[in-house]
Amino acid sequence: MGNDWIVIQGKDLSGWQGDTGDWTMVDDNIALRPGNPKRFDTKPGVIAAFNGEEGKTKHLVSKHEHADVEAHIEFVVPEGSNSGVYFMGRYEIQVLDSWGEREPEYSDCGGIYERDVPKGESAEGREHIYQGYPPRVNAALRPGEWQSYEVKFRAPRFDANGNKTENAKFIEVRHNGVLIHENQEVTGPTRAAIFMDEKPTGPLMLQGDHGPVAYRNVLLKPLQE
Repeated sequence: MGNDWIVIQGKDLSGWQGDTGDWTMVDDNIALRPGNPKRFDTKPGVIAAFNGEEGKTKHLVSKHEHADVEAHIEFVVPEGSNSGVYFMGRYEIQVLDSWGEREPEYSDCGGIYERDVPKGESAEGREHIYQGYPPRVNAALRPGEWQSYEVKFRAPRFDANGNKTENAKFIEVRHNGVLIHENQEVTGPTRAAIFMDEKPTGPLMLQGDHGPVAYRNVLLKPLQE
């Protein structure tokens, strides 16, 4: 990676704001626990951030705020575990053990998670899933294997009065090198976002309360269109 990348998750947790809960730094030689593949065995280190034995802790919220951004993110989950990467703290790319799923849904790894139906709108006549988008293909690896996201994200646009003029957009999402989304708009924050409004900038958020997960090499740089 070039020098223009901003390191959010490197050798320590200094890139994250506030109380980081049970997150600790470990070596990236993470293994599925013999006899219990839903858990990890880890060793102390300075390479990966791990959210603890149970994976029921706080989210990591970056000190850095981004607008249009290119992201490189590496992660690993044990069997059946769940997390998510929220751009601007609002728009989620799902992290999940989806190994072997033949017809991935919005809730599988790489999916753009669904939204709650906005107040004042009716879901009648719509699909149960409100604006959730599955990956084009399932590119997920086996649980316990490190995976990567390469994302190009365009922030929403606003006029001088603060009115939104363009939706946020995932220009490109690659999962383990495979293109899974292209020019996909998101009309508002997805479920479990830490902010339900929309603004020109926001922090990156890694979900920490849905099961064990580890992240390493979380890098951002401004997107040059």
